[in-house]
Amino acid sequence: MTIRPKGADMLVRLMSAATTRRDVLANNIASQNLPGYQRQDVQFEKLLFEEMQKGGDVNHLKDLKPKIVTDTDTPGRADGNNVSAEQEASLVTENRIRYELYATILRSQQSLVSQAIIHDR
Repeated sequence: MTIRPKGADMLVRLMSAATTRRDVLANNIASQNLPGYQRQDVQFEKLLFEEMQKGGDVNHLKDLKPKIVTDTDTPGRADGNNVSAEQEASLVTENRIRYELYATILRSQQSLVSQAIIHDR
């Protein structure tokens, strides 16, 4: 029998989306000198928020997946590339902080469950 804290599955999915975002951001940085390259990003938290705003049954949220999107809004250079190394570095830091936050919350929840089991004996 597996005991999982409420929301643990969502935290794991948020961590997975952050991992995907890390890979996409790394690809953006690697492609910053490639003419015509358009930066990409990962949408998950935004999609999750939009679905939660609809209200109703939240069981459908388990089917929600991160979406890799091409950024056509950020202006590009003369060669058509729209990657800014500074912006990507900032996004990498933000993403790492998010991942660490999700992991810390998950560890805390698991610790509480473990303590409850130990004290219940």
